[in-house]
Amino acid sequence: MNSSDAKRVLETALICAPQPLSVRELGVLFDGEVSSDTLKMLLADLQTEWTGRGVELVPVATGWRFQSRPDMRPFLDRLHPEKPPKYTRAAMETLAIIAYRQPVTRGDMEDIRGVTINSLILKQLEDRGWIEVIGHRETVGRPALFATTRQFLDDLGLSSLDQLPPLDSSEVQESALGRLDFDALPATPSATADEEGGLFQLPPEETASESASPANSQDTHETGDAPQPE
Repeated sequence: MNSSDAKRVLETALICAPQPLSVRELGVLFDGEVSSDTLKMLLADLQTEWTGRGVELVPVATGWRFQSRPDMRPFLDRLHPEKPPKYTRAAMETLAIIAYRQPVTRGDMEDIRGVTINSLILKQLEDRGWIEVIGHRETVGRPALFATTRQFLDDLGLSSLDQLPPLDSSEVQESALGRLDFDALPATPSATADEEGGLFQLPPEETASESASPANSQDTHETGDAPQPE
């Protein structure tokens, strides 16, 4: 099979795939007759060939995928005008802490935020596929250690944690993930961007209560959930 035909096979498989495909999975298309290095070269060629179109081929954490370019989002949003779920400031800050300080326990997160973290926030992030328990710290109570997932990277269009924005030593909460380009999320089944400004847009009715919370008190929307012993 010549390179032109091989690229046509790769292109077809990637366009039809509902999820990113790894180089190993793409190798199955050719029954192992095409090496990984050759596949990567063909994928790079495909990337170049799709330059300037409304769709681009990109590598993410779990493999390669075709996705819409950021400037196409305003048009694609007209096909799906309904608003996806929004995430509170507390959820955003918790996710930022996990992303930048992983692996971390719930106690670590509460020390950094200065407030109790509602179990529902962690469950929400786990259900979304952005965080997972990767082990337990060998200390009293063996608290769970949380880390981000490959799905988290895929949804942000990143291939590794190294591509997260640089973090100042004092910065680990909302401003950290706030500098990620959530508005540029690709229009793929896994991407859930808020049409008004990103994944973590805070509903107006929650802004006042969240910002009014004293530094070492419990979040107003997290009442009733006491800190877990570490």
